[in-house]
Amino acid sequence: MRTNHDIDFKIYGEELQFVEIELDPGETAVAESGAFMMMDEGIEMQTIFGDGSKQHGAGLVGKLMSAGKRLLTGESLFMTAFSNVGNGKKRVSFAAPYTGKIVVFDLQALGGKVIAQKDAFLCAAKGVSIGIELQRRLGTGIFGGEGFIMQKIEGDGYAFAHAGGYVIEKELQAGEVLKVDTGCVVAYTGGVDFDIEFVRGIKNFMFGGEGLFFAVMRGPGKVWLQSLPISRLAGRILQYGTVKRKEEGSLLGGLGNLLDGRE
Repeated sequence: MRTNHDIDFKIYGEELQFVEIELDPGETAVAESGAFMMMDEGIEMQTIFGDGSKQHGAGLVGKLMSAGKRLLTGESLFMTAFSNVGNGKKRVSFAAPYTGKIVVFDLQALGGKVIAQKDAFLCAAKGVSIGIELQRRLGTGIFGGEGFIMQKIEGDGYAFAHAGGYVIEKELQAGEVLKVDTGCVVAYTGGVDFDIEFVRGIKNFMFGGEGLFFAVMRGPGKVWLQSLPISRLAGRILQYGTVKRKEEGSLLGGLGNLLDGRE
């Protein structure tokens, strides 16, 4: 039996998705500021400190601790709670911030804990705790792509995260190893060991264009990977928006753009 609110949901769309959460009377969903899309009449919106969970107690110190941990992950001190205060079922929807997929975590089936990249969390059932997970290894924190601090999502309800491009879920057996680009890691369950490995060979890291480190995921557990990290997308947009080709404006420049797909 779940101690967190037991919500129903449906995900709409393909590349630009949103999740619709159905709330029974008295049920509540919590979401990041800016994720709200639409809601039925009868749902009350309230700004709250932290995540609204009872993990740190209901006192002022507990609330400040919860909110402060969210601040360390780069999120706002506040979240928004959406409660069904009317009669009958009501719906509230939350939209993904950029093209990609919404990932559903059934925390009850995942051992009660998922570790995610800092900006992945979108929304959850009330009672789910969103805290911090400190990287235990110095090298992982410095070179692992996400820094020393990641998001820790705990509870036994449903939580929703967002990732870029296509998302694949991999089940790793005990001792099974998967090497991944550091930016492609979205989340993993608590039993997975996350480490980094230096790319071998001087030519690989000087001319390979893939960075100096792999993320090494060792089972057992589940890993969620994204095909298009937002940092990679932003880098390409910046590259095309700021680099001016020397031959632009000439006939040769137009032909070159046509050949490489820019026209």
